Amino acid sequence: MTDPHLHDDLRGAVRELCARFPDTYWRELDAARAYPTEFVTALTSAGYLAALIPEEYGGSGLGVMEASIILEEVNRAGGNAAACHAQMYIMGTLLRHGSPAQKREYLPKIASGALRLQAFGVTEPTTGSDTTQLKTVAVRAGDRYVVNGQKVWTSRAEHSDLMLLVARTTPVDQVKKRTDGLSILLVDLRTAVGHGLTIRPIRTMMNHATTEVFFDDLEVPAGNLVGEEGKGFRYLIDGLNAERILIAAECVGDGRWFVDRARRYAGERVVFGRPIGQNQGVQFPIARAHVSVEAADLMRVKAAELFDAGRPCGAEANMAKLLAADASWEAANVAVQTFGGFGFAEDYDIERKFRETRLYLVAPVSTNLILAFIGEHVLGMPRSY
Repeated sequence: MTDPHLHDDLRGAVRELCARFPDTYWRELDAARAYPTEFVTALTSAGYLAALIPEEYGGSGLGVMEASIILEEVNRAGGNAAACHAQMYIMGTLLRHGSPAQKREYLPKIASGALRLQAFGVTEPTTGSDTTQLKTVAVRAGDRYVVNGQKVWTSRAEHSDLMLLVARTTPVDQVKKRTDGLSILLVDLRTAVGHGLTIRPIRTMMNHATTEVFFDDLEVPAGNLVGEEGKGFRYLIDGLNAERILIAAECVGDGRWFVDRARRYAGERVVFGRPIGQNQGVQFPIARAHVSVEAADLMRVKAAELFDAGRPCGAEANMAKLLAADASWEAANVAVQTFGGFGFAEDYDIERKFRETRLYLVAPVSTNLILAFIGEHVLGMPRSY
C-alpha cells in the first residue's frame, strides 16, 4: 500500500540534498563534459541509490515507487539522474538471479558505495535493439570465459567498478529459439581495463558519459556468470519494466521542471506593457504541457504500484515511458518558446535540460518499439518486426 507520508518525506529529503547542487553545478559540468562525482557520492551516502537493495544487504528495501520518486526529484530539481540511475535497475538482475555468494559479495558494497554498478553492456553497433543477434561472444575455457566483441552506448563505464555484460555463449545457429544462448557476466572493470577491455568515450549532444567498449580475449571468471548459462535474455527482459518506470519518472521530473520554469518566466517577462503569460498564446501551451505531464505521471504511478505488488505491468511500464517521454519533450519545447531567445542561452539552463530530455524519445527503448509491443501484445495485432 502506498504511504503518502513516506513519499512526502522522501521528496522533501531528496529536494534538500539536491538544493546543495544548484543550476550552476550542472551547467559547469555540462560545459566541461564532466561526471557529477560529488553529487553521485552524496546521493549514495544518503542511501538513495540503495533504495531497491534489501535491508539484509545494507539497502533500504523500498519499492520501485520510492525509487522512481527519488529519480523524479533529481530531475525536477534541475539535475540529471542519468548520471547514476542505472544502478537502481541493474542491481535487480544480480538480486533476482545472482547466486547467494554473489549477492553477499557485491550487494552490501554496492549499497554502501564501496562499489559502483553503473554500466550495462547490451547494445552493439550493428544490431541495435535486436539483442538476440548480438555478436559479442563468451567462450568457456576451463574456469573462465573468454570474451570478444564490442558494445556501444555503454554509459558510465568510465565511472563504474562493475559492469553487467550480455554475451552469446551458444551460437545463434545452435539454439532452438533465438532468445536462447545469451548469458550475463559480471565484469570487474577495475582489473579488466587494459587487460582485454578498452573503453572509448563517445561525445554526444548531452553530457551523458557514454562510451563504446571493446573486448579482445577478455578473461572473466566462470564464477561471475549471473544465473544459468544461456538464460540471460530472460534475465534482461525481467529488469526492463523497472527501467521503463524509472525513466518515466525522470521524464515526469523534467516535465515539471520545464513547466515551472516556463510558468515563472511567463509571469515575470513583460512585453508591450503586460506579462507574456497573460496572453493565451503563451499561457495555453504551458497549461497543456502541465496536463500532459500530470497524465503521464498517473500511468507511472499505476505501473509502479503493479510492479511493487508483483503483478504483470509490461504494458503499463511501456506506456508510462512513452507518455512521460512525449510529455517532457512537449514541455521542453514550450519552455524554449516561452523564453524565446533566452531559451537558447546557457545561463537559463533550458537548452541543457532540452538536450537531456530529448534522449528519452530514443532510449532506452524507442517510441516505435513501444508502439510495436502495444500493438502486438496488448491489442493482438500481427507482429510488425
